[in-house]
Amino acid sequence: MAGVVMAKSMPKSMRKSMSKAKSMPKLVPKSVPTCVVGAARRVLRAGVALGVVGLVVGAAAPVPKPKPVAPAVDPHEADVAQHGSLTLADGRLTVRLTPQNHGPSDVADTTLRLVWSVPLTDRQELPAGCVRSARTTVLCRTGALTAGSRGDEIVVPVRLKGLRSEVSVRIDTLWNGGAKDINPDNNRHEVLVLETGDVYTF
Repeated sequence: MAGVVMAKSMPKSMRKSMSKAKSMPKLVPKSVPTCVVGAARRVLRAGVALGVVGLVVGAAAPVPKPKPVAPAVDPHEADVAQHGSLTLADGRLTVRLTPQNHGPSDVADTTLRLVWSVPLTDRQELPAGCVRSARTTVLCRTGALTAGSRGDEIVVPVRLKGLRSEVSVRIDTLWNGGAKDINPDNNRHEVLVLETGDVYTF
C-alpha cells in the first residue's frame, strides 16, 4: 500500500521514465558458438606447436666449420742463387756466373760479391754493372730477377798481381733487395782454382 502511495505521489514525468526503462529489452550476452571456440583453440595450439618445432630445428642445425686458410706467402721471401765456372791461366782469372731466383717472390735487384785470396792489379777492365770495392773485392749487380727465372750471365775477367799457382775465390750475395733468403747455402761458394787453364764449376 505504501508502495502504491509512493508511486502515486511521484511526479508524472518520473513515472514515464520508469515505465520506459521496464519496457527496454534486456542486453543478455549471447553464448559464443562452439565452432568458433574450437577454431580459436586449434589456431592457438598450431601456433605453439610451430614455435616448439622452430626451436628444435634451430637447436639441431649444424654449425658450419671455418674453412682452413692457406698460409700466406711472405712477399719478401726469395731463394737467390748463382752458378758458374772459373778458369786461371797466365795470371788472368775469369769468373762466369749466372744468377737465379727460385722464388717464390720477385727480386728487383741483387748485388753479388766476388773476393779473391790475392790482390788484383790496379788496372782492371770490368763489365758494366761491376765495380771494384777493395784490393781483392768486386761487386756486381744482377738486375731484376723474377721468381723462377735466370738472369743474364755475368763474366768478370781480372788480372792478379804476380803469377799464382792457385787462387781461392769466394762468391756470395751481398744484397738481395731486402728479401728473406730461405736457402742461403746455394748463393755462397768458395772455389780453389789451379793455374792450369781447367774449368772449375760451382
